[in-house]
Amino acid sequence: MTSERRPVELGYRWPAEWESHTATWVAWPHNQATWPKRYDKIPTLFAAFVRTLAEFEPVHLLAGGPESCAAATAMFRGEAAVKIFEIETNDAWTRDYGPTFLLGDDVAIIDWGYNAWGGKYPPWDQDDQVPQQIAEELLLPRFVGGLTLEGGAIDGNGQGTLLTTTSCLLNTNRNPSVSREMIEQIFASDLGATEVIWLAGGGIAGDDTDGHVDQLARFVNAQTVVCAVSQDRHDEQYEPLQQNAERLRALVGEASVVETVVDLPVPSPRYFEEQRIPASYCNFYVANGLVIVPQFDDPADDTACQRLQELFPGRAIRGLPSTDLSWGLGSFHCLTQQQPQLLVHRT
Repeated sequence: MTSERRPVELGYRWPAEWESHTATWVAWPHNQATWPKRYDKIPTLFAAFVRTLAEFEPVHLLAGGPESCAAATAMFRGEAAVKIFEIETNDAWTRDYGPTFLLGDDVAIIDWGYNAWGGKYPPWDQDDQVPQQIAEELLLPRFVGGLTLEGGAIDGNGQGTLLTTTSCLLNTNRNPSVSREMIEQIFASDLGATEVIWLAGGGIAGDDTDGHVDQLARFVNAQTVVCAVSQDRHDEQYEPLQQNAERLRALVGEASVVETVVDLPVPSPRYFEEQRIPASYCNFYVANGLVIVPQFDDPADDTACQRLQELFPGRAIRGLPSTDLSWGLGSFHCLTQQQPQLLVHRT
């Protein structure tokens, strides 16, 4: 069902990723065009990722259509923590087209508009239907969002502060007639945002999202943000990443919740057939008792894991290979969408 009233009116909020999950949603990676000349490696890498997640929480796997369903069933047969849903998709990036889950007296979802990163990769019709189908499958209230918005374009601390980028959300290929002020009003009414931090965006070379914030900066607790930075002044990423970091550091001590900004170095450039692969440790995923961190066979892999371990002391840190996955222009956070756990039930 849908509702005329907006989520915040009805007592909902957008929880932080580190809050307890009922499950993580992912989608079987069936679109071979996403990983040209490397797709043969992807199902095995994806399965290792899903099995790592399943050690810590249930995994809900979208695998509609005969081929995807058969492949996913064969891969995870007998694994009780992985539940297959016969919902069809165009691609595997569940973060971006999946629902944004909300918590209140019950769980609800927001169904944002989706057009495959500004119309770059048709078709996207099946992906755009996923939130509605999940809502129907789980019998959850569904709110239709007032924006074309990918989940990787926003990050939140669960207490009303959001991170996003002007390069993505104000791009005419998504929301041509929507102003910054209008977006902030929608975030306030739908996600409970009381502060929206706008970064310039961009900076990760090879990125095709117009600057998703989940490659650039992430909350790790209510007051702390990690930020992707380059140590190489000659790298094309250096200046735009510095601008984002400086914007965040300028908030410390001002009227913002941000108290600490921690640098996460980016790995050295990675290429496939002369195309640079977008590589950032900010694309980590926080699950129950676990943080999965992309690894790029780079000396900075260990640094990123160590820093995230310090920031998530109660969670296991698992680094998993991401170079081949990132040839599809995303990594572990892009592949996931968390379903929060309802801890206080209606009486």
